[in-house]
Amino acid sequence: MADFTLKERYDINDLMAIMHLLRAPDGCPWDREQTHKSIRRNFIEEVYEFCEGIDLEDDELMVEELGDVLLQVVFHAEIANEDGRFDFSDITDGICKKLIVRHPHIFGGLKLETNGAAEVLANWEMIKNQTKKQKTHSESLVAVAKSLPALMRAEKVQGRAARVGMDWDAAEPVMDKLNEETRELADALAGKGDVFAELGDVLFTVVNLARHLEIDPEEALTAATDRFTGRFQAVEARCAEEGIDMKTAGLPVLDKFWDEVKKTEK
Repeated sequence: MADFTLKERYDINDLMAIMHLLRAPDGCPWDREQTHKSIRRNFIEEVYEFCEGIDLEDDELMVEELGDVLLQVVFHAEIANEDGRFDFSDITDGICKKLIVRHPHIFGGLKLETNGAAEVLANWEMIKNQTKKQKTHSESLVAVAKSLPALMRAEKVQGRAARVGMDWDAAEPVMDKLNEETRELADALAGKGDVFAELGDVLFTVVNLARHLEIDPEEALTAATDRFTGRFQAVEARCAEEGIDMKTAGLPVLDKFWDEVKKTEK
């Protein structure tokens, strides 16, 4: 067995060797049992935990969580390598080639007209469509991963549709559309339509409005959830101060405390 006595500094080769050892026949039983599907959720969770490090501006947490993300990459590469499908070098080879091909203004002879980020992004998307052999605009929409969070996927699909003119030119008509969709949802609740579909249309339109307002819908919803959590904690504290059991207080009492909490925020 390889000697992995703690040393002062490790690199990517050490990580790959450790993962290979963990997946070996005499390695860790849990690691040996894992598949791409069984650790799929782990990958998602690690990415979100790294994002929290960004939000907190916590370098130590970011380093730790990036390590966990990298572990997931190496884990999946090792699983695939065992099946003879691909390995870590295929991953690094692929991303390096992609970066070179999609930055012709750096690695090729392309001269940018404005030398701005917007032009770079537009050029990136054009090359991306060419390399993925997407011949129609619809194909670019279908290519948006269905595994993305629903709000993020909706935003990306709308953004790609907007590139070919399928979009409103301001937020006001989107707000009108939202009002229309809300009325249709109300009709559905009254038995005159499909509630599931109409609720989806409302959410899709809300994302569209957020896009026109240049607000990230995921971040806006996260902030709203944080506000709700904070106000809930304050209401619970008020109940404790008044000697009231929150479970039996009733909605009118809780709403009263809720409104008082909101006023203190303002």
